[in-house]
Amino acid sequence: MAFRVLTRNVAGSQLQQQQQQLKVLSDLLIRSFSTGPKNVGFIGLGNMGNPMASHLMAKGHKLHVFDVSKDAKDSLKAKGATAYDNVAELAKASDFVVSMLPNNDIVADTYDSIISGGGVKSQTIFIDSSTIDPNVAKAVQKKVKAAGATFVDAPVSGGVPGAKNATLTFMVGGTAEEYQAVKELLEGMGKKITHCGGHGMGQAAKVCNNMMLGISMCGLAECMNLAIRLGLDAKVFADIVNASTGRSWASEVNNPVPGIIPTAPAASGYAGGFATGLITKDLGIASAVATSSNSPIPLGALTHQIYRTLMAKGLANKDFSVVYDFLKNTEGK
Repeated sequence: MAFRVLTRNVAGSQLQQQQQQLKVLSDLLIRSFSTGPKNVGFIGLGNMGNPMASHLMAKGHKLHVFDVSKDAKDSLKAKGATAYDNVAELAKASDFVVSMLPNNDIVADTYDSIISGGGVKSQTIFIDSSTIDPNVAKAVQKKVKAAGATFVDAPVSGGVPGAKNATLTFMVGGTAEEYQAVKELLEGMGKKITHCGGHGMGQAAKVCNNMMLGISMCGLAECMNLAIRLGLDAKVFADIVNASTGRSWASEVNNPVPGIIPTAPAASGYAGGFATGLITKDLGIASAVATSSNSPIPLGALTHQIYRTLMAKGLANKDFSVVYDFLKNTEGK
């Protein structure tokens, strides 16, 4: 008799869990596919966040924005967004909240402020597009879930050009239902929205991608410098690379030699683009997660050291392709 009672209790508990999961799925899909513009909060309006938020406004969404820079907020306010001085108040007014912030600590502090300030509503979906440690993303997700809302990590690839042209790649970490719930909104800012797996897996994909990006830029800069010193014309060699097996995003879009690509940061003194300080931060995250997962990254570690050297030389705000300028002015031994 006790066994039958226990069996019924377990079955009842499982049924309740299934019903709750179905309700969550239903709520997410209703929020995702309901017609009409959404109230979208956007936190972080820098080189990436500003154009991303602008594209959402162009799609007809009502934007609620926050940034520590008044000028950054005012630039979106001039386009019709509502500016806030408090992230919790912004979240209260939003169906979706997108964050695009510089580092682990700022992301964690921002979401702590939203939660402690009563900014979490059960119907709100939070999307963090910053590049942070996957473990931090998982920790924030747990806090937001405990407060009653939904959180996914959705970092991006494509840089400032991708943000300006709405051609970003989003790497989403979350459940399949959460991915479907955010996909349409993200398509307003990007062209490829990929579900990478559970919470934190978007960040895992981004960290590995950015380590490859740093390695490939250093490799391209080193080879361009060598080719020029050997007497090759820079443009001729760049064309050869882009028609050969050495081709990469860096060689096609962000060649580090001034005069090769008119739109590349190298053409404007390495201003704008993807800052050396940010690639150094990302390589530091890669180093940390490689250590925790016992994964050897000899090229990643060396690339991290190179960019730390550039940081020490005061180049943090220059595009990461400035590594070419550093190598060009360095003599081999």
